[in-house]
Amino acid sequence: MRALAIVTAFLGVMFAGAIFGFFYAWLCSTMWGLDTADPRVAMAAMQAMNGSVRNAVFAPAFFGTPVVLALAALLGARVMRGAGLALGAAALVYAVAALFVTLQVNVPMNEVLAVTPVPDDIAAAREIWAGYSPRWQEFNLIRTVASGVSLALAVLGFGLLARPERRKAF
Repeated sequence: MRALAIVTAFLGVMFAGAIFGFFYAWLCSTMWGLDTADPRVAMAAMQAMNGSVRNAVFAPAFFGTPVVLALAALLGARVMRGAGLALGAAALVYAVAALFVTLQVNVPMNEVLAVTPVPDDIAAAREIWAGYSPRWQEFNLIRTVASGVSLALAVLGFGLLARPERRKAF
């Protein structure tokens, strides 16, 4: 049981790390770069990126992270209560503050942008982008921090499970 809990917790760390890295990259490079570009280019690029992210490589990390962490929490709790609690908290934080926020805010914003024609007029494009980017980034910050906290909790749970067992002397 211990080995299965450790392997599952390790997978939870990997999934949480992948999704944290994804959100972090948007936070500190992608959106800042788009904000410096011609807003017509930024709109078209964001439409293309949002259209391409729905794929079989991204989906497991995005949707699977809370599932793997919850499974790790259940298995981990059978070995060590503290590990199970840390892994369960990791699953909950990600599910509520990253996955839910994404589905309730960022995705609907992306869907509206996807059907918004990119205007030829730069002033019109600037206005659209100014109404989109700051709010999108505010909520991306929330999901980045949440997924970072989730990753830290997953590492804690994994570390508790994986540390060597102390053998009692006589």
